[in-house]
Amino acid sequence: MGEDTVKLSWYVLTLFPEMFESVLRTSLFGKAVDNGLLSVELINYRDWAEGRHRVVDDEPFGGGAGMVIKVEPVARALEQLRRRVADVRVVLLSPQGRPFRQEDAERLSRAGRVALVCGRYEGFDERVRGLVDEEISIGDFVLAGGEAAAWVVMEATSRLVAGVLGQAESLDSESFAGEGLLEYPQYTRPREFSGQRVPEVLLSGDHAAIALWRRRQALLRTARRRPDLLARARLSDDERAWLRRQAAGETEKKH
Repeated sequence: MGEDTVKLSWYVLTLFPEMFESVLRTSLFGKAVDNGLLSVELINYRDWAEGRHRVVDDEPFGGGAGMVIKVEPVARALEQLRRRVADVRVVLLSPQGRPFRQEDAERLSRAGRVALVCGRYEGFDERVRGLVDEEISIGDFVLAGGEAAAWVVMEATSRLVAGVLGQAESLDSESFAGEGLLEYPQYTRPREFSGQRVPEVLLSGDHAAIALWRRRQALLRTARRRPDLLARARLSDDERAWLRRQAAGETEKKH
Protein backbone atom coordinates (compact mmCIF):
# COMPACT_ATOMS: atom_id res chain seq x y z
CA MET A 1 0.00 0.00 0.00
CA GLY A 2 1.18 3.55 -0.71
CA GLU A 3 1.02 6.78 1.20
CA ASP A 4 -2.45 7.52 -0.16
CA THR A 5 -3.86 4.62 1.88
CA VAL A 6 -2.59 5.94 5.25
CA LYS A 7 -5.51 7.12 7.35
CA LEU A 8 -3.58 8.48 10.32
CA SER A 9 0.06 9.58 10.47
CA TRP A 10 1.89 9.97 13.78
CA TYR A 11 5.00 12.08 14.32
CA VAL A 12 6.60 11.49 17.72
CA LEU A 13 9.18 13.98 18.99
CA THR A 14 11.30 12.34 21.68
CA LEU A 15 14.76 11.90 23.14
CA PHE A 16 14.27 8.12 23.15
CA PRO A 17 12.84 6.91 19.82
CA GLU A 18 14.04 3.39 20.59
CA MET A 19 11.32 3.11 23.26
CA PHE A 20 8.72 2.85 20.47
CA GLU A 21 10.45 0.31 18.27
CA SER A 22 9.07 -2.79 20.00
CA VAL A 23 5.44 -1.69 20.18
CA LEU A 24 5.53 -0.60 16.56
CA ARG A 25 6.40 -4.16 15.52
CA THR A 26 3.71 -5.94 17.55
CA SER A 27 -0.05 -6.17 18.19
CA LEU A 28 -2.82 -4.70 16.07
CA PHE A 29 -0.91 -1.44 15.88
CA GLY A 30 2.04 -3.11 14.18
CA LYS A 31 -0.27 -4.88 11.73
CA ALA A 32 -2.00 -1.59 10.90
CA VAL A 33 1.38 -0.02 10.13
CA ASP A 34 2.35 -3.00 7.96
CA ASN A 35 -0.99 -2.76 6.15
CA GLY A 36 -0.52 0.94 5.44
CA LEU A 37 -3.42 2.18 7.57
CA LEU A 38 -1.14 3.99 10.02
CA SER A 39 2.31 5.51 9.72
CA VAL A 40 4.76 6.53 12.43
CA GLU A 41 7.79 8.79 12.18
CA LEU A 42 10.10 9.12 15.18
CA ILE A 43 11.92 12.45 15.49
CA ASN A 44 14.85 12.79 17.87
CA TYR A 45 15.39 16.23 19.42
CA ARG A 46 19.16 15.64 19.33
CA ASP A 47 19.07 15.75 15.53
CA TRP A 48 18.04 19.39 15.87
CA ALA A 49 20.45 20.42 18.61
CA GLU A 50 23.58 22.45 17.92
CA GLY A 51 27.20 21.68 18.79
CA ARG A 52 29.31 18.57 18.69
CA HIS A 53 27.57 17.04 21.71
CA ARG A 54 24.01 17.80 20.55
CA VAL A 55 22.97 19.13 23.96
CA VAL A 56 19.19 19.42 24.34
CA ASP A 57 18.89 20.38 28.02
CA ASP A 58 20.27 22.95 30.43
CA GLU A 59 19.98 24.12 34.04
CA PRO A 60 16.88 26.19 34.88
CA PHE A 61 17.26 29.93 35.34
CA GLY A 62 16.69 30.84 38.97
CA GLY A 63 18.11 27.56 40.21
CA GLY A 64 16.41 24.33 41.13
CA ALA A 65 16.87 20.61 40.77
CA GLY A 66 17.10 18.81 37.44
CA MET A 67 17.48 19.90 33.86
CA VAL A 68 15.07 21.54 31.41
CA ILE A 69 14.67 20.72 27.70
CA LYS A 70 15.78 23.74 25.66
CA VAL A 71 13.34 25.48 23.36
CA GLU A 72 15.63 25.66 20.28
CA PRO A 73 15.78 21.93 19.34
CA VAL A 74 12.03 21.57 19.76
CA ALA A 75 11.37 24.72 17.73
CA ARG A 76 13.63 23.58 14.89
CA ALA A 77 12.10 20.11 14.79
CA LEU A 78 8.55 21.49 14.71
CA GLU A 79 9.38 24.15 12.13
CA GLN A 80 10.81 21.56 9.77
CA LEU A 81 7.88 19.21 10.39
CA ARG A 82 5.29 21.88 9.66
CA ARG A 83 7.09 22.83 6.45
CA ARG A 84 6.85 19.35 5.00
CA VAL A 85 3.59 18.06 6.60
CA ALA A 86 0.52 20.16 5.95
CA ASP A 87 -2.09 20.61 8.68
CA VAL A 88 -0.26 18.54 11.27
CA ARG A 89 -1.87 18.80 14.72
CA VAL A 90 0.84 19.31 17.37
CA VAL A 91 0.07 18.01 20.86
CA LEU A 92 2.24 18.59 23.92
CA LEU A 93 2.07 15.81 26.50
CA SER A 94 2.16 17.28 30.00
CA PRO A 95 0.59 16.72 33.45
CA GLN A 96 -0.52 20.34 33.20
CA GLY A 97 -2.63 19.68 30.12
CA ARG A 98 -6.35 19.11 29.73
CA PRO A 99 -7.38 15.55 30.70
CA PHE A 100 -7.35 13.16 27.73
CA ARG A 101 -10.78 11.58 27.18
CA GLN A 102 -12.40 9.24 24.72
CA GLU A 103 -13.80 12.16 22.75
CA ASP A 104 -10.26 13.44 22.30
CA ALA A 105 -9.21 10.08 20.90
CA GLU A 106 -12.15 10.22 18.49
CA ARG A 107 -11.23 13.75 17.43
CA LEU A 108 -7.56 12.96 16.87
CA SER A 109 -8.44 9.79 14.94
CA ARG A 110 -9.99 12.06 12.31
CA ALA A 111 -7.14 14.59 12.28
CA GLY A 112 -5.08 12.75 9.67
CA ARG A 113 -1.69 13.95 10.92
CA VAL A 114 -0.80 14.27 14.62
CA ALA A 115 2.53 15.15 16.26
CA LEU A 116 3.15 14.23 19.89
CA VAL A 117 5.78 16.20 21.78
CA CYS A 118 7.33 14.12 24.60
CA GLY A 119 9.12 15.69 27.54
CA ARG A 120 11.90 14.44 29.83
CA TYR A 121 13.81 15.57 32.90
CA GLU A 122 12.07 18.52 34.62
CA GLY A 123 10.03 19.37 31.55
CA PHE A 124 10.30 21.96 28.78
CA ASP A 125 11.34 25.55 28.59
CA GLU A 126 8.02 27.38 28.99
CA ARG A 127 8.34 28.87 25.50
CA VAL A 128 7.72 25.44 23.98
CA ARG A 129 4.06 25.81 24.93
CA GLY A 130 3.73 28.61 22.41
CA LEU A 131 4.76 26.25 19.61
CA VAL A 132 1.98 23.65 19.97
CA ASP A 133 -1.73 23.49 19.18
CA GLU A 134 -2.88 21.88 22.41
CA GLU A 135 -1.65 20.35 25.64
CA ILE A 136 -3.08 17.15 27.11
CA SER A 137 -2.53 14.95 30.16
CA ILE A 138 -3.29 11.26 30.61
CA GLY A 139 -3.83 11.64 34.36
CA ASP A 140 -3.00 13.40 37.59
CA PHE A 141 0.38 11.81 38.14
CA VAL A 142 3.98 12.38 37.06
CA LEU A 143 5.93 10.15 34.65
CA ALA A 144 9.65 10.06 34.00
CA GLY A 145 8.91 11.20 30.45
CA GLY A 146 6.18 11.68 27.88
CA GLU A 147 6.86 8.52 25.89
CA ALA A 148 4.48 6.34 27.90
CA ALA A 149 1.80 9.02 27.65
CA ALA A 150 2.37 9.24 23.90
CA TRP A 151 1.82 5.52 23.49
CA VAL A 152 -1.42 5.71 25.51
CA VAL A 153 -2.70 8.45 23.20
CA MET A 154 -1.55 6.60 20.08
CA GLU A 155 -3.19 3.32 21.03
CA ALA A 156 -6.45 4.85 22.25
CA THR A 157 -6.69 6.91 19.07
CA SER A 158 -5.37 4.52 16.42
CA ARG A 159 -7.76 1.72 17.32
CA LEU A 160 -10.63 4.00 16.27
CA VAL A 161 -9.31 4.30 12.72
CA ALA A 162 -11.37 2.25 10.28
CA GLY A 163 -9.73 -1.08 9.52
CA VAL A 164 -7.33 -1.15 12.47
CA LEU A 165 -9.59 -3.40 14.54
CA GLY A 166 -11.01 -6.52 12.97
CA GLN A 167 -14.57 -5.88 14.15
CA ALA A 168 -15.65 -2.26 14.06
CA GLU A 169 -18.87 -3.06 15.91
CA SER A 170 -16.85 -4.03 18.98
CA LEU A 171 -16.09 -0.35 19.52
CA ASP A 172 -19.71 0.58 20.10
CA SER A 173 -20.15 -1.21 23.43
CA GLU A 174 -16.79 -0.46 25.01
CA SER A 175 -16.40 1.65 28.12
CA PHE A 176 -16.61 5.42 27.36
CA ALA A 177 -17.71 4.77 23.77
CA GLY A 178 -21.03 6.00 22.42
CA GLU A 179 -22.92 7.40 25.41
CA GLY A 180 -19.96 7.26 27.77
CA LEU A 181 -21.16 4.39 29.96
CA LEU A 182 -18.89 1.73 31.35
CA GLU A 183 -19.01 -1.58 29.50
CA TYR A 184 -21.27 -4.39 30.70
CA PRO A 185 -19.70 -7.58 32.17
CA GLN A 186 -18.33 -10.11 29.68
CA TYR A 187 -18.09 -13.90 30.09
CA THR A 188 -16.72 -16.87 28.16
CA ARG A 189 -16.12 -20.58 28.82
CA PRO A 190 -16.23 -22.29 31.28
CA ARG A 191 -19.82 -21.72 32.35
CA GLU A 192 -18.84 -22.15 35.99
CA PHE A 193 -15.59 -21.28 37.75
CA SER A 194 -15.02 -21.59 41.52
CA GLY A 195 -18.75 -21.54 42.12
CA GLN A 196 -19.32 -18.49 39.93
CA ARG A 197 -21.76 -19.16 37.11
CA VAL A 198 -22.34 -17.27 33.89
CA PRO A 199 -25.70 -15.42 34.09
CA GLU A 200 -28.40 -17.62 32.60
CA VAL A 201 -29.72 -14.88 30.34
CA LEU A 202 -26.48 -14.97 28.32
CA LEU A 203 -27.04 -18.67 27.62
CA SER A 204 -30.71 -18.27 26.67
CA GLY A 205 -30.30 -17.29 23.02
CA ASP A 206 -32.91 -14.56 23.57
CA HIS A 207 -31.18 -11.61 21.92
CA ALA A 208 -33.67 -9.02 23.15
CA ALA A 209 -33.31 -10.22 26.75
CA ILE A 210 -29.52 -10.26 26.42
CA ALA A 211 -29.49 -6.71 25.03
CA LEU A 212 -31.68 -5.48 27.91
CA TRP A 213 -29.49 -7.25 30.50
CA ARG A 214 -26.32 -5.76 29.03
CA ARG A 215 -27.80 -2.27 28.90
CA ARG A 216 -28.93 -2.44 32.50
CA GLN A 217 -25.64 -3.88 33.66
CA ALA A 218 -23.81 -1.02 31.95
CA LEU A 219 -26.09 1.48 33.68
CA LEU A 220 -25.68 -0.18 37.06
CA ARG A 221 -21.91 -0.51 36.78
CA THR A 222 -21.58 3.14 35.75
CA ALA A 223 -23.81 4.28 38.61
CA ARG A 224 -21.75 2.35 41.14
CA ARG A 225 -18.24 3.04 39.84
CA ARG A 226 -18.44 6.29 37.87
CA PRO A 227 -21.64 8.14 38.77
CA ASP A 228 -20.14 11.30 37.27
CA LEU A 229 -20.52 9.77 33.80
CA LEU A 230 -24.29 9.42 34.16
CA ALA A 231 -24.74 13.18 34.09
CA ARG A 232 -23.59 13.19 30.44
CA ALA A 233 -25.32 9.97 29.37
CA ARG A 234 -28.48 9.94 27.29
CA LEU A 235 -30.88 7.88 29.39
CA SER A 236 -34.60 7.35 28.95
CA ASP A 237 -37.05 8.17 31.73
CA ASP A 238 -37.61 4.44 32.24
CA GLU A 239 -33.90 3.84 32.65
CA ARG A 240 -33.53 6.63 35.19
CA ALA A 241 -36.51 5.27 37.11
CA TRP A 242 -35.00 1.77 37.04
CA LEU A 243 -31.72 3.11 38.41
CA ARG A 244 -33.56 4.88 41.23
CA ARG A 245 -35.30 1.64 42.17
CA GLN A 246 -31.98 -0.20 42.17
CA ALA A 247 -30.42 2.46 44.39
CA ALA A 248 -33.38 2.36 46.76
CA GLY A 249 -33.14 -1.43 46.98
CA GLU A 250 -29.42 -1.28 47.78
CA THR A 251 -30.10 1.32 50.48
CA GLU A 252 -32.72 -0.91 52.10
CA LYS A 253 -30.28 -3.84 52.18
CA LYS A 254 -27.79 -1.74 54.11
CA HIS A 255 -30.30 -0.86 56.85
